Amino acid sequence: MSDIEIRIEGRAGRITLNRPAALNALSYQMALAIDAALKEWRDDPDVELVLIDAAGDRAFCAGGDIAELYAEGRKGNFAFGQRFWRDEYRMNDRIAEYEKPVVSFIQGFCMGGGVGVACHASHRIVGETAQVAMPECGIGLVPDVGGSYLLASAPGHLGAWLGLTGNRMGPADAILATFADSYVPEADWPALKSALVETGDPAQIARFLRPAPEGRLAALLPQIDAAFASGSLVDIIARLKASDTPFAGETLKALSRVSPLAAAATLEIQRRLKPAPDLRRALDLEYRVTFRAQQDTDFLEGIRAAIIDKDRQPKWRHAGPDAVSGAEVEALLSPLGQDALTFED
Repeated sequence: MSDIEIRIEGRAGRITLNRPAALNALSYQMALAIDAALKEWRDDPDVELVLIDAAGDRAFCAGGDIAELYAEGRKGNFAFGQRFWRDEYRMNDRIAEYEKPVVSFIQGFCMGGGVGVACHASHRIVGETAQVAMPECGIGLVPDVGGSYLLASAPGHLGAWLGLTGNRMGPADAILATFADSYVPEADWPALKSALVETGDPAQIARFLRPAPEGRLAALLPQIDAAFASGSLVDIIARLKASDTPFAGETLKALSRVSPLAAAATLEIQRRLKPAPDLRRALDLEYRVTFRAQQDTDFLEGIRAAIIDKDRQPKWRHAGPDAVSGAEVEALLSPLGQDALTFED
């Protein structure tokens, strides 16, 4: 059985992630297959719409196949990760810029690499089980696959909070934070997919829309903005410590678990993108970090602690946020010259 099913049904090109036992983790070959299908269907008159979904009920895609990245990185094969991220980011951009409607169906976990596949589509549908997140700081990386663009597009400073803490979003919160567009109960998905396949017309979605179950982030926005509005990570932590609220306590606990270097770099990327969010600029900044990630960040140690040894005790390069220098962050985000990410076929 293939890890990804690609076919044409009716008027739709269909892409189904098919690794349910692995929470549909996105491998390099799956990313290449998605990109190839989009190229093939771009000028195919029989394909009027692209429909992206995933097998199983636990996850759309819980992230990239980071075990593969870890194994190659530990061998010193940094080129594998650099090539993986480069081609994945080009695929993410192709989805966003695609000339035909792209409809994604998000259930269960949708994190990291899954966000890059689902959340740049032109029509993003979430169901009641959706749990969307960018938890990369917890494994020593910055939110990538264009996630930093989505975070920068979120209202106020919600994106900085989500990116640093890795908090999960249910359907209403994912819509609020610009990661999704519409809520359709999952019981109605088969009928909606059939209508899309038959007609090739995303206007069919309107017949199935329902109000999303109430989220929790809209009520937290004033506290998020007060804490994350300005300053360094050290300043943010100081404001949170001065605010004796459940929100402050929850956020401080989350920040204590993430890589200080990754958190500082994430905050800087958000600072640069927030005034005028742009996907290609976001992908370029992300690639500057991921190109260097296996050598110059906590990425390999973060995977070891979370995925390989599962001891949940990462030994970060810095003891805390105050130990991270601005020069280190600037170095991670410096231009790559001839290695810079490009978007030409």
